[in-house]
Amino acid sequence: MTFNEKCYDLISQIPAGSISTYKEVAKALNTKAYRAVGSAMAKNPNPIIVPCHRVIKSNGDVGLFSYKEGTKTKITLLQKEGIDIAGEKVIGFKNKLFRFSSRI
Repeated sequence: MTFNEKCYDLISQIPAGSISTYKEVAKALNTKAYRAVGSAMAKNPNPIIVPCHRVIKSNGDVGLFSYKEGTKTKITLLQKEGIDIAGEKVIGFKNKLFRFSSRI
């Protein structure tokens, strides 16, 4: 399995209404390659089925999204799943944070 496929497998575990971070995904893969996780998200061949919109920056910023209208679409998808957003920042994101460490 490639690095990207491992990322997609992990993010498929994030339930609707939860988010994770590039850093959390990298930690679950036993690496510090946070940017590589972001690159994998950008190359996701199935961005709705494999919910890369649920992966955000560690500071709570929504971050980029390569599907259709970009960040606007990512925000809309997150809001439909019950994630509160002001501007491009997830409100109280630590309360919605999904961590993989205890699930792998």
